[in-house]
Parts: sequence; structure tokens; C-alpha cells
Amino acid sequence: MSDKVYNVLFICTHNSARSIIAEALLNSAGRGGFVAYSAGSQPRGEVHPQALATLARLRLPTDGYRSKSWSEFATADAPQMDFVFTVCDNAAGEVCPVWPGQPMTAHWGVPDPSAAPGDETQRAQAFWDVATVLKRRIDLMLALPLAALDRLAIQREVREIGSR
Repeated sequence: MSDKVYNVLFICTHNSARSIIAEALLNSAGRGGFVAYSAGSQPRGEVHPQALATLARLRLPTDGYRSKSWSEFATADAPQMDFVFTVCDNAAGEVCPVWPGQPMTAHWGVPDPSAAPGDETQRAQAFWDVATVLKRRIDLMLALPLAALDRLAIQREVREIGSR
């Protein structure tokens, strides 16, 4: 990998579970080569407690996360994104802001664990399952030889990862 640090934005409608988990996973696994952020089109205003419990179970930091609007990242003074990934089907269908720098985009949809039926144990498992899928996709992205690939190849690869 080159010395470039890639900025990645994970988007979900409410920015309370899936996108927060993805942000934490990439910031942990990215080894300084990636900085992850998360946001939502209609932020809930709070992070789902089970998302934080899942991060704790993964031994990842649980402090500092907040549910925020994607408009924070569509301004001229925001970090310029290299990648923008939607992790919920609703956000994938919404009209997104125009991101400065024209980042590569892909849909990495996973089910909403906060909508999972069942008791507390079953809902905790739903969050764990989402984290497992997102971790696998992030690991696949981190394995890409980004410095050796052209933009079209990278775009194709990150879109393909979303189907795995």
C-alpha cells in the first residue's frame, strides 16, 4: 500500500448501528491507511446501545460515536472522501449529496439489526451477524492492492465486495 491515507464514509439512514459498526471496524483494522467516518440521511440522534455492546464484544473502542447527518461531509471544509459505502438499502435508494472529490461508491447492504425480531439474545446475535459481514467486507477491501490498481479496477472491486 502507498503512503496515502484513504477516507471512507459509511452511510445508513439513521447512523445508529450498521454505519457506526463499520466505522469502528475500519478504523481498527485500517492500520493507519484508512480513516473511517459514518453518517445518515435521517440521523436518529443516538447510537443504538446494542451497536456499542457489539463493539465492546469485539474489543473495539465504544467512546466518541454519535449519530450525525451526512450533510457534515458534503461541505467544502469536510474531509475529502475516497470511498462512500451505503450499508442499508434505504440509504442506497436515496439521492445522496454531491461528495467533494468524486469518491468511489458501492452498496454494502446488510439487514438492520435494530429491527430484528426476538428476545435480547436474538437481537444481540443480529448485531453480531451484521458486524461479521461488515468485517469480512472490510478485510477484503484492505487486502486490495490499491496502489497497484487503477480507479476503474478499484471501483469494480469494491462494488463486487458488497455482494459477498
